[in-house]
Amino acid sequence: MPDPVAKQLRVVAIGGGTGLSTLLRGLKRYVDPADGDGHNKDTCLNAPCRIRKLSALVTVTDDGGSSGRLREDLQMLPPGDVRNCVAALSEDERLLTKLFQYRFPEGGTTHALSGHSFGNLFLAALTAIHGGDFAKAVQASSHILAARGNIYPATNSPVTLSAIMDDGSVVHGETNITASKQRIAELRMHPSDAPPMQEALEAIREADMITVGPGSLFTSLITNLLVKGIPEAIAASKAKRVYIGNLMTQANESIGLTASEHMERIQSHTGGQRLFDIALLNTAPISPALLQHYASSGQLPIEADLERIRAMGVTPVTGSFVHEDTVLRHDYDRVADALMDLTEREPS
Repeated sequence: MPDPVAKQLRVVAIGGGTGLSTLLRGLKRYVDPADGDGHNKDTCLNAPCRIRKLSALVTVTDDGGSSGRLREDLQMLPPGDVRNCVAALSEDERLLTKLFQYRFPEGGTTHALSGHSFGNLFLAALTAIHGGDFAKAVQASSHILAARGNIYPATNSPVTLSAIMDDGSVVHGETNITASKQRIAELRMHPSDAPPMQEALEAIREADMITVGPGSLFTSLITNLLVKGIPEAIAASKAKRVYIGNLMTQANESIGLTASEHMERIQSHTGGQRLFDIALLNTAPISPALLQHYASSGQLPIEADLERIRAMGVTPVTGSFVHEDTVLRHDYDRVADALMDLTEREPS
């Protein structure tokens, strides 16, 4: 029987929004909780512990809601996506994690706090304590909540987005971009030379597996890859590089796009560099009721065009990865299990 310790992996997950935090909930079950001295703090949530080190690379371009208000008022990086990742990697049953995700109600007598989440305010306070260094605040919050992984903003510098739409118009700011009725043709980051975190580049260089997705094609995935140095590091990596496909198309970001076209859009924003070896795609049916719900806004299941994916030099891996509730989400346990199974595959 092979020694499970010898097969432990270093995994980097790249994304933002609910997609990344959902994925991290599944992966954390496999993370070895050994501390820096090699002593176990607890037991692994899944045996054997397959992941030695889990790192999340998170987009920091949000300018709406609580994150946008704190960004404008305090001149800090938006904390919302990072907060969700910290919570996802912590022990969910702990009261502190529930507190971290608590959101003050809209309106009422707490108007100044209206719509803010406690975790966003917590990260804002930690950022101030660390002299405005958002990345240090993120690491401190991860330690406090006993997160099973490292979380890095894609850049520790303030950045904004602009998009060239399919009608030639230019829209500035992530909130305005997602609210636009036009489709995104090209996404740009300002400044274009915002530096990546060296710790994030090191995690990519050391990785045995790198995942991109799931998440909004432009505003959660491509945003990370516009930071100079990140796509180059992924392209140069010897890790298994996995694109995790979305379940449904999304208004103004991916309506009408197949799975292969999602990957093509990503790679076209990185100078055509090859970033993926494997595409993990849901091919399970979705209930008619939810299909009808999404169809009302023009959203459809993303076509897994397997032959075109293979023609790109990417190996498609299909399965049932959907969890149905009032909305569709990835089944994070199945996705994480599938990713761990990929480590048993011989290189093609």
